[in-house]
Amino acid sequence: MIITSQKRICMNGLFILASLSPRRNEMLTGLGLEFTVEASGVEENHLNGETPAEHALRLARTKAMVVAARHPGAWVLAADTIVVVDGTILGKPTDPENARAMLRRLSGREHRVITAFFIVGEGGARQITRAVESSVFFRDLDDDEIDWYVASDEPYDKAGGYAIQGKAASFVAEIRGSGTNVIGLPLAEVVQAMKRLNIVRFSG
Repeated sequence: MIITSQKRICMNGLFILASLSPRRNEMLTGLGLEFTVEASGVEENHLNGETPAEHALRLARTKAMVVAARHPGAWVLAADTIVVVDGTILGKPTDPENARAMLRRLSGREHRVITAFFIVGEGGARQITRAVESSVFFRDLDDDEIDWYVASDEPYDKAGGYAIQGKAASFVAEIRGSGTNVIGLPLAEVVQAMKRLNIVRFSG
């Protein structure tokens, strides 16, 4: 006879995800975390002279601090994901031709995905931030595949114009580094940070 015990994650206080990303929501929900969702409303602009990592870290911090200011007693997690190729940040496509150009640029080569996250609580007294980088290799994409993908609804709210957890999984030849980072949240590093801050406790 096999005996199983009920195991769960215990949360220490109110936890807010400062993001409307369905992917981040799904990943945290899949862990069994209890949290609320609130958009920060922060504009994702780029400042002159910022490196890609600095850009992502600044936006993650700004988003978290904006929401934390509204809820001083809560823990807040915010993140920002960017795609970088040849030192250039690829944002979210504005139209089909823009999405098509991004996919052509990524075809048959490596690009970097950087997700920065920022966790803050106790009125700003405790915080952890980190930028995690993964390398993604696309196989060569034919024009008919690019047209097929651009005609879907996937590219338009995604950095770099693709969703690795969706139809674009068929484009990916290799990933080096965190796979969840490419989706939008490096779970291993986020959970480690949450444990360090005593936000979560694993109970058996």
